[in-house]
Amino acid sequence: MSLTIDPSELSKLQAHAEEGYPHEVVGLLAGDRERNRVTRAHPLINERADSAHNRYKVNGLTVMRAEMALNAEGLEVVGYYHSHPDHPADYSEYDRDHALPNMSYVIASIREGALADLKSWRLTEDRSVMTPEEIQQL
Repeated sequence: MSLTIDPSELSKLQAHAEEGYPHEVVGLLAGDRERNRVTRAHPLINERADSAHNRYKVNGLTVMRAEMALNAEGLEVVGYYHSHPDHPADYSEYDRDHALPNMSYVIASIREGALADLKSWRLTEDRSVMTPEEIQQL
């Protein structure tokens, strides 16, 4: 499976990740879930007071409100994104433990404030591993 992202939204995701450096950033990926197509990268605020350089936290109510606002615009949540400051764009066990099957998880590796790599992952149904997902631009 592949994830298709609108180039302007991919640029927004990248800018958010670079601006947040050296902390992790997080956001929603919205669009058409059936086609696995992203037409909106919706940034959220990392509320983590401690360890913001390697973890993020967003209040569940904040996420729900963002999802409802996107749904009101006719968009579905396709997945989520976050950054890994000065680390590879590979998922961690923490990432896997907090992921949901059938969703895309884009990780942006930010090195010294600039995008170094971007990968997308999908959790298998048995939750044992995340498989790589090709990223295409519209």
